[in-house]
Formats: sequence, C-alpha cells, structure tokens
Amino acid sequence: MAGPLLWPADEPWPVCTAVHPKGRGHLLSDVRLSRRIQREARGREYTEDEQRLLSGMSEGNHDPDLRDDDPLPMLAVAQLYARDVPDLVGADGHDLLQVFWCPFEVHGADRTIDVVLKWRRSADVGSVLTPQPEPPVAGRAECVPTTCVVHPEQVVEHEYLGLLDEELQGEIDAWEEGLLGEDDEKDEDDFSSPGSYATYEEYAEAMAVARAAEPEETTYISDLSIAPGWKVGGFASWHLTDPARVDCEVCGATMPPLLTVDMWECDGASRSWLPIEDRNPDHDPYATNPTDVYLGRGLMRVHTCPVDPAHPHRLSFQ
Repeated sequence: MAGPLLWPADEPWPVCTAVHPKGRGHLLSDVRLSRRIQREARGREYTEDEQRLLSGMSEGNHDPDLRDDDPLPMLAVAQLYARDVPDLVGADGHDLLQVFWCPFEVHGADRTIDVVLKWRRSADVGSVLTPQPEPPVAGRAECVPTTCVVHPEQVVEHEYLGLLDEELQGEIDAWEEGLLGEDDEKDEDDFSSPGSYATYEEYAEAMAVARAAEPEETTYISDLSIAPGWKVGGFASWHLTDPARVDCEVCGATMPPLLTVDMWECDGASRSWLPIEDRNPDHDPYATNPTDVYLGRGLMRVHTCPVDPAHPHRLSFQ
C-alpha cells in the first residue's frame, strides 16, 4: 500500500490533467509527520516539540506555484500481485495491478476521487523508477494512504441480503431467530448467583471472563454476508442506499467490484471478519485502520468489466 511501486524507469508516471484547485489542501509531508507523531505518542502526552509541530500544520495555499491546469502526479495507492490474491483477474498474462488516484475529491459530476488502474506483467519490468513522483498536496489528509504491507486472507462471503429473493430472506430470518432462541436457553441453564469478591479488580476480571464465555449473536448481515475492509472481488454492500446496477458503459455487462476501499479492516460488529493476525488479545487496536483512508462516506468500490478489463472502470460509494 502507498508504494513504492514496480514501475519501469522509462514509462511516464500517471498524472491528473483535470483542471481543479491543486495547490491548496494538506502538504503530504505534514500528513505523514502528523501520523508519525500521533503513532509514537500513543499512550502518553505529546511533548512540547510534538505539540509545536502539530500546531504548525494548517490548511492553506501550500504550493502557490502549482496552477490548477498543471499536470499533477497521481498518488500511488496499492500494488497487488495475482500470486497473492486468487480473485485478482486482469487481462491475459497480466499478474500485477497498480492503483493510483488524484488526492482531490473534485472530479466529475459527483465530485469524487479519480482512480487509475494499471495492469502489467511484472516480469517485463526492468529498471525501476526511483525516486517516484507524488503530488505535493492532497485535498484531504484522509485521501493519503499510509504505507503498509498487505497480508492477503481469502474469505467466503455471500450476496447482500436485500438482493436475495423474499423466500430466502424469510428462511434466513427464521434461522437467526432459531439461533437467538438457543442462546436464550443457554443463558437460563448457565445462570448462577453472583459470588463475592475481595476487590474490584477481582470482580472486573471475573466479569471479563464471563463476557468472553458468552456466545456471540450470529446474523447473516454481520457475520456471513459482506466482509468489511479493503478487499478484491466479493459482493457489494448497499447499506446506505438502495441496490444499484453498475453496468459497463461500453458493452453493458454488469460490473462486479474489483477493489473495495474501506475506512477500516474490521468494524468490531463481528469477530467473523477479524483478520487472523489481529485475533491475538495483545494485538494493536489501531491495526483496524492501517491505511488512514476515508473516502466519500467511508467506502469506495472500483468496478471493472468482466468481458474486457480494458473497458473503463466505474466507481460506487457507500
């Protein structure tokens, strides 16, 4: 995530040529410094130097020499290999997907971010471009991904509930009610009178153990339907809007999601989707948002044509 990318030294870097404000927003250097300070200060107060640095970062015209019609280097977002992600399907022989975007949400009639996809054969790359270009300014700090590595995990998910036929939705409701009834019976069987504790700490520890032993409520929507987080393939959630068709503007084919960009890796609603490496009780609680990205209302999908990946992709937001 966020580069560096396997980009040929003799190939032009993608740029945004749309006319829009490009010199006003947040310096990338400020965004990264702020995140580093916040990361290093977790669990303690900021030092005076850290407070001074943070207070010195403000929105403004950070690059007055950058004109609205100047070409702006795209921001490197992600690099995914087919060998690591089984659902990553591109043109024949292309095993590497590189994702870029312009870090200003001002493009098109919907005023969204502009995404560029580049498929390539990794074996064809010789000398790698270094240093790699990047825009000096971003419209919002949340448009700038933090550099991190990908640990792919393949999961099984199912279609969004609202797109299933009514009979199947009824069967799912009955199944969930049956599970809820079983949990209620277990609660009655396991009831015991509270014990006495010498200290509050003993009481708190006992309550934590009891909560951990309680069965979690299982629902289709939270536990089985749509996995949260950044993902390749899978189904689309329509939790904020009614389901909408996303069709290819060239051939009319229904376009499934290729890539989902989420505000977090796990929303805490269910342990079903908690990444394997984060299931240790000592895991970093901040690992649920390793990229620091928040687009639109929290979730963006990139849809591609299953007939021809070269057809223009489309975006949808939730």
